Amino acid sequence: MDDDPIILRPLRPTRADALKNRELLLETAQRLFEKHGVEAVSMSAIAEAAEVGKGTLYRHFANKTDLCLALLDQQQRDLQERTFQHLRQILDPYINLHWFLREALTFVWQNLPLLLVGAPETYFTPMHTAAHAWWRQTIRGLLVRLRVTAHLEYAADALYVMLEAHTVYFQQQMRACTLEMLVEGIYALLSGFLPRPNA
Repeated sequence: MDDDPIILRPLRPTRADALKNRELLLETAQRLFEKHGVEAVSMSAIAEAAEVGKGTLYRHFANKTDLCLALLDQQQRDLQERTFQHLRQILDPYINLHWFLREALTFVWQNLPLLLVGAPETYFTPMHTAAHAWWRQTIRGLLVRLRVTAHLEYAADALYVMLEAHTVYFQQQMRACTLEMLVEGIYALLSGFLPRPNA
């Protein structure tokens, strides 16, 4: 029959199709960001390059910030796993905290364009989300193991803030700092919080 409802009823995308579309959009966005820069690429351009409708794009990502967070997600998971492995293998909290601060600064340095998307409107970056809460927890836990008791919370906050994307961007652009200069600076800051040996 010409009016067969089975023929006329549109097929709903399967979960596999949805996952495939999501991966396609992320791959397309990453490629366009690398070629043109994050700020220069619009959501419409991503949908067009991926050859999907805008509706499909927005079903997966509410906005550009959401998309950038998704691109950062795997790198964040990789950093977390490397950190857990390192802390299990190395027991010295002094070595571990220095290692972690360098790794976190490198992560921010390499991902500044993604971390700063949407920042002019909200002044909040992914560092203020639950996904980054473990950064401060790791810093605080290692400070405790280093027997930092005076100003413990302030010390954890001060080191954590130096990993914030706006802070790194300011030092990069306004102070012409290199990544190595930032690492040396945060090590110097850390040393000021460590207990002094008894005379």
